[in-house]
Amino acid sequence: MGISVTKLLIVLGIAIVLFGTKRLRNAGSDIGAAIKNFRSAIKDGESDKDEAGSGSELDGEVTDRKKDE
Repeated sequence: MGISVTKLLIVLGIAIVLFGTKRLRNAGSDIGAAIKNFRSAIKDGESDKDEAGSGSELDGEVTDRKKDE
């Protein structure tokens, strides 16, 4: 009950007839860009998480205090 090569070619042919090659190419590039952005967002989130855990300052901590003169 697997999907054979002939069935995949029939589905591909129907998709080309319905949408056209240009629209399918654009959809493929859009999906690729979305996956790339998702992966970079995941990496940014992990690096932000690592930076937040290794900080030496606390929120609201005074690190440089000037005296009123």
